[in-house]
Amino acid sequence: MGDIGFPELLVILVVALLVFGPSRVPEMGRSLGRALREFRQAIRGDAPGASKEAKSSLSSGENPADSVRTTSN
Repeated sequence: MGDIGFPELLVILVVALLVFGPSRVPEMGRSLGRALREFRQAIRGDAPGASKEAKSSLSSGENPADSVRTTSN
């Protein structure tokens, strides 16, 4: 009952085409694909913004919080 087959996908695409118009559907598809790609990269830890030091400390099993220096007054 939870499976989405080809007929259901086709109905969803037709409704999206009618609601948003033919010029907006490709733009929305690109945005959705970009969002999914960034989400997968964030899950894997492949995010472009992540520093190499943080990745190396995580892969070596170190706790990143241990490397933060605190000063007391």
